[in-house]
Amino acid sequence: MQVPIFTPVRQYLNLKEEIDKAIQKVLNAGNFILGEEVREFESKVAEYLGVKHAIGVASGTDALQIALMAIDLKPGDEVITTPFTFVATAETIALLGGKPIYVDIDEKTYNINPDLIEEKITEKTKAIIPVHLYGQSAEMDKIMDIARRYNLYVIEDSAQALGAEYKNRKVCTFGDIACISFFPTKNLGAFGDAGMIVTNNDELAEKIKMIRVHGSKIRYKHEILGVNSRLDTLQASILLVKLKYLDRWNERRAEIAKKYNDAFQNLDGIITPYCEPYNKHIYHQYTIRTEQRDALAQFLKERGIQTAVHYPIPLHLQKAFSYFGYKPGDFPVAEQCSKEVLSLPMFPELTDEEVDYVVKSVNEFFKINKD
Repeated sequence: MQVPIFTPVRQYLNLKEEIDKAIQKVLNAGNFILGEEVREFESKVAEYLGVKHAIGVASGTDALQIALMAIDLKPGDEVITTPFTFVATAETIALLGGKPIYVDIDEKTYNINPDLIEEKITEKTKAIIPVHLYGQSAEMDKIMDIARRYNLYVIEDSAQALGAEYKNRKVCTFGDIACISFFPTKNLGAFGDAGMIVTNNDELAEKIKMIRVHGSKIRYKHEILGVNSRLDTLQASILLVKLKYLDRWNERRAEIAKKYNDAFQNLDGIITPYCEPYNKHIYHQYTIRTEQRDALAQFLKERGIQTAVHYPIPLHLQKAFSYFGYKPGDFPVAEQCSKEVLSLPMFPELTDEEVDYVVKSVNEFFKINKD
């Protein structure tokens, strides 16, 4: 049996009639830039999250960069974040001349450890970017308390967590700004790059809208420096169709995660994902830990099961950031986790038969290696 870690094809085929109709409507209208569907999708996301403003941009990475531009990040400013995440979180800080100040992670949730944040704050600190990794919220009460005491911005990197909740409140609603990715692999995925910025701050929202269209409110009148980063109308039309199903898909992901958890809970040599009791985890990834990570990945590959490592090299050890002077051993929890994490197949269209096959294969591996 072949089991992909993810495929967008099954979801498209399930919604083919709706999606094709939505795309055709855009093609017939010919309004491909900031068209009606973009405005409607922005409104629907704002309503879904309970926020005042949702602003479509070209990608989740652009969302982070524009958010940092909106808070006036300057060269030399410091932004506290996690070293255990996708490169875009720190890349956008560095591109604007800022410095990512890393804080090690909690070894259970893989999110930034809030108890280590305060000691990293200096007079240069401008913001904190917590990442809701793998679909579980960071510890937002503690983070927001620190930010308020030191008058810091909070930008939630919610690329993997649309629909996740912290203490019965949706992520994206705690910080000054939140950034969302609609990359095809995300729980709500487009058919290409797409992203969104959300905020309850009217002033920031106005500035973000200007930045995404070259710093202008009126065409050819540029008040601030900006970029070209608009959510494509075709992508918005697809996302509008899919948004209706997001909660149902997230529930299916939780079902699959429970099947995995139940099957692996007594298995020696494996650590299953931990979910804080007050969190709603949406399992963008189902990521286990094992000291036998590479051997298990190879074993599953030979049985037709795809896996992935998110993420094999912490950001402070990436060559691109070497000029910041971080070194091995600076963030030991992140470094250890990077050697042990393995993501198993996880998407709502996985069949029970496929999940059972993954479970059987993982159990077989540990039985063989135990014996």
